[in-house]
Amino acid sequence: MNIARSLNNWRKYRQTVTELGRMSDRELSDLGIGRSDIRRVARTAVGI
Repeated sequence: MNIARSLNNWRKYRQTVTELGRMSDRELSDLGIGRSDIRRVARTAVGI
């Protein structure tokens, strides 16, 4: 089950990075996120 959980977390992380990466700088700014913060925010959201 640990492998399945890790794979699921990785998928959620990649989806979050992809979705945030598609946003404009203005949209990210409205959320209080800088483009350089995307990976950190995604890791935090997934709990990695």
